[in-house]
Amino acid sequence: MVRRPPSASIPDAPGVYLFKDADGRVLYVGKAKSLRKRTANYFGRDLGPRTRSMVAAADELDWIVTKNEVGALMLEYTLVQKHQPRFNIRLRDDKSFPYLAITRNQEWPRVLVMRGKRRKGVQYFGPYAHAYAIRQTRDLLLRTFPIRSCTDQKFRSHEALGRPCLLLR
Repeated sequence: MVRRPPSASIPDAPGVYLFKDADGRVLYVGKAKSLRKRTANYFGRDLGPRTRSMVAAADELDWIVTKNEVGALMLEYTLVQKHQPRFNIRLRDDKSFPYLAITRNQEWPRVLVMRGKRRKGVQYFGPYAHAYAIRQTRDLLLRTFPIRSCTDQKFRSHEALGRPCLLLR
């Protein structure tokens, strides 16, 4: 079972904490506004059975300080995807962060917001932690450059009419 580190040794800053087993495998990755306050919760008496078993299986507690909460959120997601810890069920199967994507393999490139698996012929920018930020970036891009945003089906139907859609939102 992991021993509680002295409170003064844990930073009172945003970041990510990792519970590891005796072999150094990551069991759980969590994020916190304050690493000191959040990790203290794992050494209290009122733990649920799943959390109690995770703390019992852990041998080491590490942390990584980030500049802000958004950085902690993105680092947490990245570490969960990399290590696939057995106690992080939600983030292992959850949606990925959105990217701004531009199709480069088409005659008329298209800008869109994408998640998940990367595709060939598409250039990605991001990831974005906030959906509003990616939408603002896309809207600015569409106001600045004549890139189409309509679906392929709508583009083909407008092309057949002789009126291609370039800046439909």
